[in-house]
Amino acid sequence: MSTSRVVRVRSDRGDSVAARTLREGIATIQEELGVSPDFPPEVEQAAADAAANPRLPELDRTDIEFVTIDPDSAMDLDQALHIARDGEWYVVHYAIADVMAFVSPGDPVDVESRRRGQTLYGADSKIPLHPKVLSEDAASLLADQVRPALLWTITVDATGEGTEVTVERALVRSRAKLDYVGVQKEIDAGTASESLMLLKEVGELRLAREAERGGVSLPLPEQEIDTAGEHWSLDFRGMEPVENWNAQISLLTGFAAASLMVQGKVGLLRTLPEADPRDVKRLRRTARALKIDWPEGQDYPEFLRSLDPTEPAHAAMLVASTRLLRGAGYVGFNGTVPERSEHSALAAEYAHVTAPLRRLADRYAGEICLSLVSGDAVPDWVLQGIAEEVPQVMEESGRRAGQYESAVVNLVEAGVLADRVGETFTAVVVERDDKDPTEGTITVEDPAIEAKVKGSRELPLGEEVQVRLVRADVASRSVGFELA
Repeated sequence: MSTSRVVRVRSDRGDSVAARTLREGIATIQEELGVSPDFPPEVEQAAADAAANPRLPELDRTDIEFVTIDPDSAMDLDQALHIARDGEWYVVHYAIADVMAFVSPGDPVDVESRRRGQTLYGADSKIPLHPKVLSEDAASLLADQVRPALLWTITVDATGEGTEVTVERALVRSRAKLDYVGVQKEIDAGTASESLMLLKEVGELRLAREAERGGVSLPLPEQEIDTAGEHWSLDFRGMEPVENWNAQISLLTGFAAASLMVQGKVGLLRTLPEADPRDVKRLRRTARALKIDWPEGQDYPEFLRSLDPTEPAHAAMLVASTRLLRGAGYVGFNGTVPERSEHSALAAEYAHVTAPLRRLADRYAGEICLSLVSGDAVPDWVLQGIAEEVPQVMEESGRRAGQYESAVVNLVEAGVLADRVGETFTAVVVERDDKDPTEGTITVEDPAIEAKVKGSRELPLGEEVQVRLVRADVASRSVGFELA
């Protein structure tokens, strides 16, 4: 379940003013946050040595016709899938990159990944968790390459409910690196493989199950920035239905992993408290700003499921809704399942296991599940990690990822508005400062952004207002409005 607001560069003439400004701005952000895409020489060397000498499993499942489905530019491919029909039921095979085939506890790559926690993304910049020789090459599930993986096999019944699960180390080989647009076209035309047609079938069943239990997963749209000229433009990219279906397979695996952990009384769960009612009220004001009908009495999961991420206003609403996920965290346990173990938005217990190339927690959770299925003892290094270190690292890296993402978004929004200072916009006041009611936050419909506003009088919370853009400074990544 993604909570990140991703901004990608749609077109980029490297010599354009906008492109240079964007690159310089991102470099400044990285310097301010003390993050870098580069690794110390000893880490790069250890990664290169590991890439040349992986620990390969004996089980060979290269007979399964896996494919990967990712953004076209992605190279850090964590997941490959294959779905087969079994009477009225389904068998989902999900291969997850096996980082532990290359990394050993305490080695330089492991130490550095425990410092970083997760990959950071923003406007095509990337601060990877692991050196690219692993994350985008030897450990990545690239097409036509035999790779070590954690192979999840999940039986799904006719209603879309997972019934049985196993996970084991195996060699796999992806047949193709596919992208969302291409897969959607094939599915719509009826020319896709049986496995991909079943992805639609299982994905829709899983979405129905999600609605039945009162859960919601946010299909966050990407924003695309055009830096081909002197000025920037920013639009939401329409999402394909297959992105939701694909996400449901990842969620299915996370639920299966959590079930194994709860039954085994040892694990690392992803948790989320109930949404703050104040955040829900704020989102209702945001819906009004974006001119989206949110009927009284309709709860937020049902409302979010009604949104169409291909519509720009709905896409902006989904991004704004990520504030409902504040407070998400990780909890490790051994012997006693924690009292608060559920992910409230998903309305279920859940674990991160499907992105170990990009998230440290997934590596630990995957090892726990392997041990529980095989009946072996969970390795000591895993138990020691989940007791305190890994949850703390993930909390700190999550905060850093949020700072990086926010800074990049602020940079882009300042760039988009830089030549519109002095213009008047229609907006809705979505938040008012408790200490100074003349200050607050507005949502502007076009371009769909949130920004600070200052008035000479108390801001009318929840009401539509006219605001004037008084500041859009790329250097300071700041945008400011005042009541007109």
